[in-house]
Amino acid sequence: MEIRKIPGGVTAAIGYSASSCMAGIKYQNRTDMAMIFSDAPCAAAGTFTSNVVKAAPVLWDCDIVKSAQPVRAVVVNSGIANAGTGREGMEICEKTAEAVGKQLGIPARSVLIGSTGVIGMQIPLEKIETGVALLAAGLGDSLEKGTQASRAIMTTDTVNKETAYAIELPDADGTGTVTVTVGGMSKGSGMIHPNMCTMLAYITTDCAVDQALLQKLVSGIVADTFNMISVDGDTSTNDTLLVLANGKAGNRPITEEDESCRVFAEALFAVCRELAMKMAADGEGATRLIESTVLRMDTKENARVLARSVVSSSLVKAMVFGKDANCGRILCALGYAGPAFDPDRTEIRMKGESGEVVFCRGGKVLPFDEELALSILSEDKVCFLSDMNMGGESATAWGCDLTYEYVKINGDYRT
Repeated sequence: MEIRKIPGGVTAAIGYSASSCMAGIKYQNRTDMAMIFSDAPCAAAGTFTSNVVKAAPVLWDCDIVKSAQPVRAVVVNSGIANAGTGREGMEICEKTAEAVGKQLGIPARSVLIGSTGVIGMQIPLEKIETGVALLAAGLGDSLEKGTQASRAIMTTDTVNKETAYAIELPDADGTGTVTVTVGGMSKGSGMIHPNMCTMLAYITTDCAVDQALLQKLVSGIVADTFNMISVDGDTSTNDTLLVLANGKAGNRPITEEDESCRVFAEALFAVCRELAMKMAADGEGATRLIESTVLRMDTKENARVLARSVVSSSLVKAMVFGKDANCGRILCALGYAGPAFDPDRTEIRMKGESGEVVFCRGGKVLPFDEELALSILSEDKVCFLSDMNMGGESATAWGCDLTYEYVKINGDYRT
């Protein structure tokens, strides 16, 4: 059974509708609220920011997800993060959920909430309540409705981010197969760093899957997708990944880690990986995507740490922006990452559509074709491969270059 990419995002799966509206929470003349609604109760799983300072919506969502109670809707606003807002921030979450519950005829505790934007500002409740009414009235299950929702949650993002994949799983009767879809949307451009990077991501599926198993799958997949990207080294107060599963595809329910679970996990991984890469490529002011792959390391976690160190290095980011093949910076970033390795056994290569150059082998930097290196560094995606020659584990991380525009964007973000 193979996965296949299909059009759409959060409305690609059966039973989901979405909407967006202009609520004027901070931005003017652009959509700034989005809603996802499921026809049926959903099993919900999630992972959240590792920042000690957690925004009110994160605390609200954590409580609901950990309780394992069914979820029906998600409502998200952009512009104001509802972080650093004290008890008033939690009251906004409660009132928002109550407003959604009233409009849709569902329990307030079945509503998840997301916010992104400026930290420390209070969200005007009247605008949220007006927005919720508009969102409820505008719900639709078309692919375009999902796309519009993905645009409404953007802040400094330059493009919306959505994707969807489909698989075939055994049906409930065991006599055939049904199509199961996994779709999602995300936002993230700046304040992005591993251990739940600065992001909001919402994934919907019509798969029937046990809630505890879904949570286990999500927690594992995050380690090699969203936790492997870095833009600027900052971990946000609002980072949230939520996955909803309403079971409407009619597959035999997945309750154990069998072949159906493996295929479903592969589709879920594909959605998370693509959304993560889209966020890294759209880093604030970015002009290139950086991919760092560590090969043949002793442990999986050490491979992850080394791969992330390369994409997190400001000097590597500046090198890619300037198209200056100062390859010693890759070796340096590996060296201070923490895991022990033998530089004399390490080979570092840079690869692109133009070709490949070997930077380092046997503990020393080698002469290389400067023109070829410049050609590779001029491409939209630049790949660094570090072969540690120590074992059988590998990992890949994604980041972006560091540009003058990043400083300009963040120098006046609040004002």
